[in-house]
This record gives sequence, structure tokens and C-alpha cells, in this order.
Amino acid sequence: MSSSALTAASRERALRAMCDDAGVDLLVVGGGVTGAGIALDAAARGLRVAVVEAQDWAGGTSAWSSKLIHGGLRYLYNFDIALVAEALRERGLLLDRTAPHLVKPQPFLWPLKNPVIERTYSAVGVGMYDVLAQIGARGRRVVPGQKHYSREGAKELFPGMKDDALAGAIRFYDARVDDARLVIDLVRTAAGFGALAASRTQVTGFTKDADGTVTGASLRDLEGGRDYAVKARYVVLATGVWTDRTQQLTGAEHGLEVLASKGIHIVVPREAIDGTTGIFVRTEKSVLFIIPWERYWIIGTTDTPWTEGLEHPVATAEDIDYVLEHANEVLTNPLGRADIIGVYAGLRPLLQPKAKDSATSTKVSREHTVSEVAPGVCAIAGGKLTTYRVMAEDAVDFAISQIDGKDALKDRPCLTEKIPLVGAARYAGAVANGPRIARERGWDAERVDHLLGRYGDEIAQLLEMIDADPSLGQPLAGAPAYLRAEVAFAVTHEGALHLEDVLRKRVRLDYEMRDRGAACLPEIASIVQPLLGWSDAQTEREIAAYRDRVAGELAAEQQATDASAAAAREQHPDLVPMLSPERHVQPL
Repeated sequence: MSSSALTAASRERALRAMCDDAGVDLLVVGGGVTGAGIALDAAARGLRVAVVEAQDWAGGTSAWSSKLIHGGLRYLYNFDIALVAEALRERGLLLDRTAPHLVKPQPFLWPLKNPVIERTYSAVGVGMYDVLAQIGARGRRVVPGQKHYSREGAKELFPGMKDDALAGAIRFYDARVDDARLVIDLVRTAAGFGALAASRTQVTGFTKDADGTVTGASLRDLEGGRDYAVKARYVVLATGVWTDRTQQLTGAEHGLEVLASKGIHIVVPREAIDGTTGIFVRTEKSVLFIIPWERYWIIGTTDTPWTEGLEHPVATAEDIDYVLEHANEVLTNPLGRADIIGVYAGLRPLLQPKAKDSATSTKVSREHTVSEVAPGVCAIAGGKLTTYRVMAEDAVDFAISQIDGKDALKDRPCLTEKIPLVGAARYAGAVANGPRIARERGWDAERVDHLLGRYGDEIAQLLEMIDADPSLGQPLAGAPAYLRAEVAFAVTHEGALHLEDVLRKRVRLDYEMRDRGAACLPEIASIVQPLLGWSDAQTEREIAAYRDRVAGELAAEQQATDASAAAAREQHPDLVPMLSPERHVQPL
């Protein structure tokens, strides 16, 4: 097994290795949850795999979701039973085996307006949800089943709900996850199986043989400005809302059509809402979730078309007002702008029906599709966070069958159902040792639970870092929920290359604090600087770039339209920009 640590040095080694004369069996383009899952699946089957991402890991959709692992209760109303059953099975695997440190059971109240009719049909739906979950877990109950409450009983769980918002309620369970951490742990686990992983590395074109089959790709190292070439037996595009752009680089005339839909969430402190469970409310367009976390609530989401630049989706004033309005329909104490400590926006890749017939091979699920868009290249699009493992299995099966024929799948079956992610293998033992760790370190149970829920059994590595440098055992002065060791770990194990990587994807102060963590920048930079070998001038550029990005997003939130909000954000360019489409190298 290779090391699972992602560092600046491991990135450099991976770039050199993937571009050697041997090439790779599979090049995965895209480092969101789908691409990371594909890299792990393929590496675990013994393939030589490279995975590249133009931004930081989880740079797109995968970091800005509702942070739920769920079966899709609302899909039962469309009788998508197979779809829900698949998602619930995956939810059970994540909770019970592959990522129990990251994925936690989350109870929700479903408020009922009609105490008889609505309770009856809702109970049937939730009951089916519970049964499908139990079947997927081979008869075991991974989360509690539904429970019914009167209005009074529901308000004991959630005193902050208006009396007229419910006549009763049903409690059901799904699960929550830190989405970006899930992606990073997937990439790290893949690296442990030998996958070559390089973030901030953008595909600029594809190479082809005389027959027109893609044989590799041109890469631009966005950190160092260098160009590389990688040879690959097959390429998988897992680029989400960028699918059209990456397909065009292959020279393909046909492919998957993906549209971008914007979803935004707001974050408010725990004390702003009086409740101990989540809330699930159906709206005229979709659903609204009010989800409790350790120190805050996440509330969302919206679902609106996005036609601006894909790199910087931003929330508008109208988006924020929409979420506040629907949340306040059920909350006793109305939320206002002053209550909001964070706002984030992401783009969902909505897979469209194929507009033209194509001679290429295709594998279609109800939620995702794998299609060969050009000889030697397939694309996968659609799906959701919960079912990333199924998507990955389908994509790798497809790639292997194209490379070596379908018979080869018998010798290379999917193994990821049985593979725990980093931090999960000895998680139960780490939890059992939690009280001892608290006593020895002088920490409260909340501190230890926080660390276990982020690092699982890798808490032992954080403790070793603290023993070697006791200053790392101190909380961040401006964000005491986090230890200084967590910032260091983001660099030494989780592949952070910039301050924004730390604050947006690892120590997620970007949406947990009113100033998006700006007050913590000097302290965080002082930890990161020696680990990444920055000069003082580089460090100042990093701090300034993060503050500039925050200014751009805050300016966007004051705008009324997507166009004006996107324009406000674009006035504050990224420290490490992606190449624009017109600068891409054309296919050879």
C-alpha cells in the first residue's frame, strides 16, 4: 500500500509518475465525489490510475451540497422505488462500514398539516422508506425507524416551530456528511491504493492515434505553469457541470448534455433556532431542509437555472430572501439577515435527455449515465452524492469493458463496498478510547467527538503531531472549535496548497463565521507558511487573495440578479485561476 497522505510533494511525484513512459491504464478527469470515487474503485481493482482536478479537490458541486446522505424520500411519491432502494443501501454502507466517522445519522421532523389524511399517506411513504433501508442493510436497522408525534410531542423536540405550522409530525432518519471531507478522504484512500492524484492540474487537450482514438491528454500544472503529457489506455470525464467543456476538447460531435442549476444555502448559529432535530418541509418547488450541525444550522436549498460562469456560482439577495422566507414560515422566531453567519452556492449538474442519436456505447441509470463520447473516452454525469460509489462502479466497469472486453470484469470485480475510507478501519476502537484521550489531554467530550467525527482513527496521527509540537494542541484563537493541529494536518495529509484550501474545504471557516474566517488568517497562515515553504511575500499574497475573494462574494450577495452577482464576483479574480476555454490546447 502507498501512503494516503496528500501533500505538495506527493502532488509533484504524482505528476511526474503519471507522465512517465509507462502511462496509466485510466486517466480520471475531475476531482469531485464522482471522480474521486472512480479513482478509488479503479485503483482498488489493480489498475494504474491518475486523477487530476483543475481546482482544489471537491472544487465544484461536491463541496457545496446540502451535506446529506439520503435515499430521496420525496422520490417515493414518483414511485422511483428502485432509485430510493439503491440510495438507501449506499447510505447504510457509508454509515456502517465505509465512512462511519464522516457520515452520521440525522433525525428529521416532517411537519403534518392534516392529522389524519396526511399522516396516513405520509406514514406509508416513510414506512416504505424504512423497509427499503432495512432490506438494503440485509435485515439490520442502521438508523431508527419512523416515530409519530402529536403537535405537543413534536414541539418538545423542536420548540421553535410555529403552532400553525403543524398538526403533528413524523420523525424519520437520514444522514449528514461534510461533503468536501468525504471527497478528500476518497482521494486519499485511492492514493493509498496507488492512485496518482494531482489537484490544480487542468486538462488542456487530448492526444489521438492515427485512427482517431484518444491515447492520452495534455495537462497544465496551474501551480507551476508547466505542461505535461500523459498516456492513457482510457479516459473517464467526471467533470460535472464542466462536462460540455471537457467533451469539446475530445473533438466529439455528440455527448452528454448537462445543464447547471444553482442551489444556495444559508448558515445560522445554533442559538438562532430552538430545536434538537432537523426539519423537512415540502415547498412549491422542491423541499427545504433545516439541518443541525455542531455549532450551526444549514438551511436550503434553491433550484434555479445558472447561465453565468461555472467557476464562481454565487448567491444573490433574492436567493437569500427566498430561503429566509420559507424557513420563517415554520419558525417561531423569524430569521433575518443579521442572523446569517454564512452563505454558499453550488451548481448541480442536471443530466438532459440525449438530443441526438449516437452510435456510441452508453450505460444509463435512472440518475446517471456513462457514455463513450469519443473513441477512448467516456463521460459520466448525473447522480448524487449518496450514490457516488455506484456511479464509480458503473464507470470503471464501462472503462474496463472498453479496454479489455466485458469478460475482463470477472477478474477485476468492484471491491469498494468492502473498503473503509481513511479514518474508518479502526473507528470503533478510536471511539472507545475517546474518554481516555479526553482525560489525558484535558479536553472535554465535545472536543474529542469533533476530532473523531472529522478524522476517525486518524486522531492518533493528530495526537502524534501535538506530542511533537505541543503548540499544535492549542485551539485557534479566533475559532476555538478547531485545533492548530487541524490546520497543519490539512497541509501534511489532506493536500491543501493555499489558505483558501484550508478555510473552504478542510477547516471550514468560510461558511461557519461571519467574516468567513478572515480574522483567523494571520494565525492560520503562520502554521501553513513553514509547512509549504512560503516567503513572507507569498504569505501576504495568500492572505490578500483570500480577503479579496471574500469581498467579491459579499458584494455578489447584495445584487438582485445572477448576472450582476456574477459580475461583482468576477471583479475579484482567483489566486490560481483555471484556464479559460479559449486558452485550451485543441485536440490533436
